[in-house]
Amino acid sequence: MKIIAVIPARYASTRFPAKLMQDLGGKTVILRTYEAAINTQLFDDVFVVTDSDLIYDEIVSHGGKAIKSIKEHESGSDRIAEAVENLDVDIVINVQGDEPFIDAEPLAKVIEVFRNDLDKKVDLASLMREITNEYDINNPNNVKVVVDQNGFALYFSRSVIPYPREKNVGVRYMQHIGIYAFRKQALLDFYSLPMQSLEASEKLEQLRYLEFGKRIKMVETTHVGIGIDTPEDLEKARKML
Repeated sequence: MKIIAVIPARYASTRFPAKLMQDLGGKTVILRTYEAAINTQLFDDVFVVTDSDLIYDEIVSHGGKAIKSIKEHESGSDRIAEAVENLDVDIVINVQGDEPFIDAEPLAKVIEVFRNDLDKKVDLASLMREITNEYDINNPNNVKVVVDQNGFALYFSRSVIPYPREKNVGVRYMQHIGIYAFRKQALLDFYSLPMQSLEASEKLEQLRYLEFGKRIKMVETTHVGIGIDTPEDLEKARKML
């Protein structure tokens, strides 16, 4: 089973333009993320896929592997699907380009899902963690997920799910952590399928997979990624080196 990591890397960012090319201890954020992915030793190959000549040149000039996007893309899945369409690969892991402090453990967990999936019932694997703080539960920026008895996602939402009409019934609120592992075919199918109303309403691409019958296996973790979304995040990251 050939497993690769793909790091989608857009140059433009609404909250922090050009954040992936910012200096982080003598290296750019995207280069540190790329090197961290390689250092996990979990992957047969690692690629950055980008719409930016600057990011492409940054990776290639340091001996790395990068793929230039041909088309404009609305989602990370679309960008990755175009990149891997002609690659000989079985499982694709989406690594966030703005998380240079990669933790190998959660990545290993989603890979293990496919090693154990002998009947190939899983199309995607992703992560979730329990949240208990009322602010976190109600925050629409925290995507919530509910799963069935076998850990397969039933629905993702920015709203509170399940709605707490009855208290003290043992409901756990689970936040979706956006690390994905895909079977290559699931990605290619996504690329060819149109956006439906649920995805358009919630602005959550994972709903397209559910709307077209793909099965997403969720794995519980305590992992919290350290992303760089603002200049303040970058300053914190510099202090962590």
